[in-house]
Amino acid sequence: MVVLQGCIPSYKFNGSALNYDIYKTIDITEFPIRAALVYPPLQQTFENKLLDTVTRQTRLQEIDGNADLEMTGEITGYSLSPQSVGEDAYATETRLTITVRVKYTDTKNPSNDIDQSFSAYRQFSSTLMLTDVQDDLCNEICDELVNLIFNATLGNW
Repeated sequence: MVVLQGCIPSYKFNGSALNYDIYKTIDITEFPIRAALVYPPLQQTFENKLLDTVTRQTRLQEIDGNADLEMTGEITGYSLSPQSVGEDAYATETRLTITVRVKYTDTKNPSNDIDQSFSAYRQFSSTLMLTDVQDDLCNEICDELVNLIFNATLGNW
């Protein structure tokens, strides 16, 4: 009987497609709100979710300045729009849309650089007050935005 040791390939599917021999650090700056309509907790919620995702799904060390990868941006949109008009000509649903502009810089390989806007939305019943659903909606939308951003940058899909 032949025993092969150390010949079995091992793969770790953590969502990241980074070569950790090349990339060791990332600098994620603040994402200030530049939207016309401002919901102050949104900035902290988004930044925490982005940093948490990068920390959990990569081995990159987050530092300030001079990193292998840099992620900067701003929250450019926070808007409400009526959807699904009912028979009384009033909206039965409202859509909350959040847009984030991200500039991703790969100092080792500039062909990977991205300067792009990402948007996500959730709809809620117009019978509800925004203040009653705003925190939950923002959390859900931020989760989706962070996934979109991660896949377009560090996921390198």
